[in-house]
Amino acid sequence: MSKSNFITLNFTEYPETEMLKRAAEFNILMQNRRTVREFSSRPVNINIIKECIKTAGSAPSGANMQPWYFAVISDPKVKKKIRLAAEQEEREFYENRAPEEWLNALKPFDTDANKPFLETAPHLIAIFEQKNHTENGEIIKHYYVKESVGLASGLLITALHNAGLAVLTHTPSPMNFLNDILQRPDNDKPFLLLVVGYPEENVKVPNIKRKELKEIAAFY
Repeated sequence: MSKSNFITLNFTEYPETEMLKRAAEFNILMQNRRTVREFSSRPVNINIIKECIKTAGSAPSGANMQPWYFAVISDPKVKKKIRLAAEQEEREFYENRAPEEWLNALKPFDTDANKPFLETAPHLIAIFEQKNHTENGEIIKHYYVKESVGLASGLLITALHNAGLAVLTHTPSPMNFLNDILQRPDNDKPFLLLVVGYPEENVKVPNIKRKELKEIAAFY
């Protein structure tokens, strides 16, 4: 790429004490993030969702192909269709596809094939990965698609939590029904379904413990 296509980086450097403070405060914020399965039906301003998706779109991607697409579902009729299709796949999973050790791992979280939150929460966000796009009649291949979409999804979850919303990551498998219901092309492969809204009042979550720093990192 020619240097004429480059611009000066807009970067803010902070004093080290400020850096540590910001890092610690953000860590506390994110340590309070928890997955919930009981959502309130309270409406959420769609503009909040839009701002968070803009943040997701800032994620790094292979060759800057930005191989992601976010479909926001708020229509109750469409949410119902998604719930029915997802529960059908989930029943197949729990009854026929899931190995015993996987089911045992899920037991402490009290999950089953019933997914009422898909209708209760005000918004669902279906995240798709795109393997290519067409430009001037030519098919342009995307690189590091899953890695790129995974990074964007993580930023979206973080942005939603930072905005004050609860999120559930839902991954019924397969998720091809999302293409049919949302009329997405075959080039779009469902990656993740996010359930977004306010948690139900006094909602309970599993009493889990996150790994300590020494268990997840090494410093050489």
